Amino acid sequence: MIDSHCHLDHEPLMSDLSNVIQRSKNVGIEKLLTISTSFESFARVKELIKKDDMIYGTIGIHPHESSTNIITAKQIIDCLSENSKIIGIGETGLDFYYNNSEKKKQISSFEEHIEASVQANIPLIVHSRDAEKETFEILNKYKNKNLKILMHCFTGTKEFSEKLMTLNSFFSASGIITFKNSLNLQDTFKSIPMNNILIETDSPFLAPVPKRGKKNEPSFIDFTAAKLAQIKNISKEDLVKITTDNFNKLFFS
Repeated sequence: MIDSHCHLDHEPLMSDLSNVIQRSKNVGIEKLLTISTSFESFARVKELIKKDDMIYGTIGIHPHESSTNIITAKQIIDCLSENSKIIGIGETGLDFYYNNSEKKKQISSFEEHIEASVQANIPLIVHSRDAEKETFEILNKYKNKNLKILMHCFTGTKEFSEKLMTLNSFFSASGIITFKNSLNLQDTFKSIPMNNILIETDSPFLAPVPKRGKKNEPSFIDFTAAKLAQIKNISKEDLVKITTDNFNKLFFS
């Protein structure tokens, strides 16, 4: 298994890293992708990827941070060159639910990340909340640029997923698919082709059932994988193999 999106630089994961890594290995996780959300976060990510061979990282500014962390495509590309284990750009995108940053600054930051992704041919990890129309319109401008898109913690509508499929997007399922009130999301993932699906924890957030309410960690991805296999009506073993292959195809081919 591969946890395609976690935040190892957040507590309580960072202070318990050795145990978090061991529990991850115990459930069969091969790789952890720890995600940058700010310049300060990226500094921690660079240290984390040195801790274990299984840990990889990204460079990116979360939409919540885009008013105070201004970044350019050139800066992103320069950061990619610092270590070969920095394999993704993001998380970036639009969050019009909280609006912690001005919309214009979110859009500008998103576009800089996209430009860097195109230039470097590195996957783009996208956060989208209450911004389906705007997210698709911006991504669609690059439809002829072979953009590699990963919709992180996808909770969008089926219509949104169908539009994104025209851009050859990948979709990452989080613990949210295990929640009782996520029937629409489960139905959406049922319709997404298996070759376009990854799994993630977004830990320490969004712990899946039966760990809901606790601090999430990468090893809990086992519950998400089991639920997604049930939704897709395949064995958990097949689900794990396919999502692992999908991750490696997206990030290493």
